[in-house]
Amino acid sequence: RETVIVPHYAMSGGTLLALAADEILMDPDAVLGPVDPQLGNPLRGAWPAASILAALEQPNPNRDDETHILGDIARKAVVQVRETVVELVRDRMPGEAETLANTLSEGRWTHDYPIRLGQARLLGLPVSDAVPEGVYELMDRYPRRAQRRPSVEFIPTPYREPGKDA
Repeated sequence: RETVIVPHYAMSGGTLLALAADEILMDPDAVLGPVDPQLGNPLRGAWPAASILAALEQPNPNRDDETHILGDIARKAVVQVRETVVELVRDRMPGEAETLANTLSEGRWTHDYPIRLGQARLLGLPVSDAVPEGVYELMDRYPRRAQRRPSVEFIPTPYREPGKDA
């Protein structure tokens, strides 16, 4: 039996790993995330494939070839991710696999949308909040280094970058 433990967050690719497990143990405050594909490049950044497809549905006679190519890649990416989710959960969730795959990959939410424990249960995922205490003890032994940018774990409010005044 394969178990994935999510003490804080498993977004995007982390969610795909969790979907491959028979059981997902989540801290009551932990989150999963959608697996909707993001397309882009280092200069422009990433855009949701679903948003690219939505933009292509709008009439625009001035669209260039690059935009059409990006749309073709977006269509393929959505199909690939959807098929991957179905393949990961089909054996454990035969009746819900297609619906779950669509929900997680279609761009219903932004890519950083937090799927909390209760919503994960409603989606039919095999989740529990029974994270063993030893997981937290192990994590305490390996504290995270301070980061220069905020993470999803903690953002002090009001947020100020180190060395900069408000």
